[in-house]
Amino acid sequence: MDIKLHRPHGCCHHSRRAFVPGELLYSALTRGPTGLERIDCAAECWSGPPEQTLAWWRSTFPAAQGGGPELAPVDVLLDVLEQLDGQPDDAALRYLLALELVRRRVLRLVDRRGAVVTPPESDSLHVACRRRDTTYSVAVMPPSQADIAAVQDRLTTLLWSGGAA
Repeated sequence: MDIKLHRPHGCCHHSRRAFVPGELLYSALTRGPTGLERIDCAAECWSGPPEQTLAWWRSTFPAAQGGGPELAPVDVLLDVLEQLDGQPDDAALRYLLALELVRRRVLRLVDRRGAVVTPPESDSLHVACRRRDTTYSVAVMPPSQADIAAVQDRLTTLLWSGGAA
């Protein structure tokens, strides 16, 4: 039987005082009316495991982790979009990156004269960037079935790290 335990609650079960990172605490897994429950107690409030305890342990309250991965800055993504211009092996990546920037409203679809349009059914996508006061022509090149996983990995790495793909 797999039991999934969540991280410790942010405060003591008895005193309701918030834990600080690195603080010693005791946790117990008990049977409650709704099933298994986790109880976290500050060391000064711990008087032993409560009734119906299946397991208990001593640990320290974890330090807050960073907010996790962050989206790459828009300027980095625009730099990559420009760098990928004229590289046929990266056409699918450039196309998907352009679509992502349209979705984020960094780029907008335009016709060759600069007027805003709906998505074209042609072989190239024309997009304008107010931030850089320029337009880009991007080949409409969805990845092939064989390349989907590789392009997806490169795009994910690019979007979430800001590094070059």
